[in-house]
Amino acid sequence: MKLAVPKERRATEARVAATPETVRQLIGLGLTVAVESGAGVASGFPDAAYREAGAEIAPDTAAVLAGAGIVFKVRAPLTAGEGEVDELALIPDGAMLVGMLEAFAVTERAAAYALKRLTACSMELLPRITRAQSMDVLSSQANLAGYRAVIEGAAAFDRGFPMLMTAAGTIAPANVLVLGAGVAGLQAIATARRLGGRVSASDVRPAAKEEIRSLGASFVGVEDEESAAAQTTGGYAKALSETYLRKQAEVVAVAAAKADIVVCTALVQGRRAPVLLSEAMVASMKPGSVVVDIASDAGGNCAATVPGEMITTANGVKVLGWRNWAARIPSSASSLYARNLLTFLSTFWDWDAGAPKLPEGDEIVHGVLLTQGGAVVHPQLRSA
Repeated sequence: MKLAVPKERRATEARVAATPETVRQLIGLGLTVAVESGAGVASGFPDAAYREAGAEIAPDTAAVLAGAGIVFKVRAPLTAGEGEVDELALIPDGAMLVGMLEAFAVTERAAAYALKRLTACSMELLPRITRAQSMDVLSSQANLAGYRAVIEGAAAFDRGFPMLMTAAGTIAPANVLVLGAGVAGLQAIATARRLGGRVSASDVRPAAKEEIRSLGASFVGVEDEESAAAQTTGGYAKALSETYLRKQAEVVAVAAAKADIVVCTALVQGRRAPVLLSEAMVASMKPGSVVVDIASDAGGNCAATVPGEMITTANGVKVLGWRNWAARIPSSASSLYARNLLTFLSTFWDWDAGAPKLPEGDEIVHGVLLTQGGAVVHPQLRSA
């Protein structure tokens, strides 16, 4: 069976779905692996490295996808009118498609995959269970996004980050406020602490308070009955009432006014990112302060964020709204993502058949499977 790894062509995407390391292991499953020429260049993996690992190097998208039984992607394949190549049309009917397919963001994608009878697996929908941890693409990519956000925030900040004691005087450490203490937020806290910042963090989920404090940061937030039930069984934040959000905003506003750097990381699965930093809060921040908005792809946690751009507000606050933060550290992000996909495929590999087998009753399969046998099978998309 042939496994194809095409080059990613969506804007801002620098990652690749397989690395030379994972290619060797995929070949060990009995697969033939084809990689499109240039697919790994932006992540630091040249064609020669893939060739040395045993992959075939295909000259273009049509060649890499021809005859493929499995297709590994980072993002959803382009369709007619979306870009220079109609990737979906080139994927063989009946193939298995694995990637972050963003089916909830564009619901018609699932129907298009069903028309081609694809077995489409959307990896961002993995359930948060112990078995799935090593294939959890959201966690691996969010971890790196949180790290990168602090590094870029520090670079944009025009003062010192740690306390600096010199003969000429002392520079105080940067005050860092992290909004959201999921995987990205916790990594942002840890990175800011390692750089010497004075860190505080806020999150509505009840488990977050101890996680924040365990990393040496102080907790900022409202604790009441609603916050005690603000987390799904899968570990994601729930949408909260306007009353609670108003109380939370008042607490965050005080912390933001004191902050030098605010890192926004809060997301609600399948919905627009909640606005946690209002225009008034940004206006209260000191000139030279920095806001880093990891949630910019989902609209942003900061009201001043312009997705895809860095702006400076009237009062001198820099707002970094870059898209696709994980892709801003592409080599590491690709390495982790490629291992996630390898683990997923290996977990469901049928050695006797030399092909993947997705058990119908498996919890992981139930979570990620969008389409199979010409039908949309994901329960949340059947009526979409």
